[in-house]
Amino acid sequence: MGTLWVFYPSLPVSADFSASGEALPPAWDRREELTRLLQHPAIWRAGRAARIPVWPSGFPALDEGLPGGGWPQAGLIEILPSRLGVGELSLLMPALAIVTRRPGARWCAWVAPPLQPFAPALEAGGIALERLLVMRIPRSAARRSFLWAFEQALGSSACDIAFAWARQPRPRQIRRLHLAAQRGNTLGVLFRSRGEAREASQALLRVAVEPLEGGVRVRLLKSRGGARGAIDLKWTARADSVEPT
Repeated sequence: MGTLWVFYPSLPVSADFSASGEALPPAWDRREELTRLLQHPAIWRAGRAARIPVWPSGFPALDEGLPGGGWPQAGLIEILPSRLGVGELSLLMPALAIVTRRPGARWCAWVAPPLQPFAPALEAGGIALERLLVMRIPRSAARRSFLWAFEQALGSSACDIAFAWARQPRPRQIRRLHLAAQRGNTLGVLFRSRGEAREASQALLRVAVEPLEGGVRVRLLKSRGGARGAIDLKWTARADSVEPT
């Protein structure tokens, strides 16, 4: 992957003219405009990422590896655990506590979770339960019903974060979810199986999670401007956030 090089002309201001003969803005004004443009979150440059608003993950080692220093505040990310319940929810709980406790917090939506969220553990982790919204969808419903509900939560502007669990969503559906998350200024978290890591995705970030003794190992499979390789994280005090069945 090559690096994007940007060259600025060194012509005097009086020599800056368009093809039609009209005077162009001074070179320094154009440089300022270009700088603002390159900070847009949709712009990616080799070795650098545009600055984007983020939520701290609660794990300094993970923040150091994530683009921008945390979870993006808007857009879709994917979490791909090696199996259900290896610590993928615990990985997100510190950020969830920060988001739900802030003044003016919006909803945190859980769209059709596979297990019942365990309220005592969530509350012990500092999460404001009154900001949680659990959306139940019958198991008999078609797969598109889950994704439709998730898309509505993402694009509604009513949620800071929305979680959903899906198997083998199509690339077109992933793109729709990502655009909805950007439109609603929402962090969308889609949990997928580890076996789907080889499939193409429009998600901003793809994170594989596997268990470790007393923690998890995180691998950033797709990370624009973030670190590559494994990041080992240890729990300081772990509590299960789903109710055992």
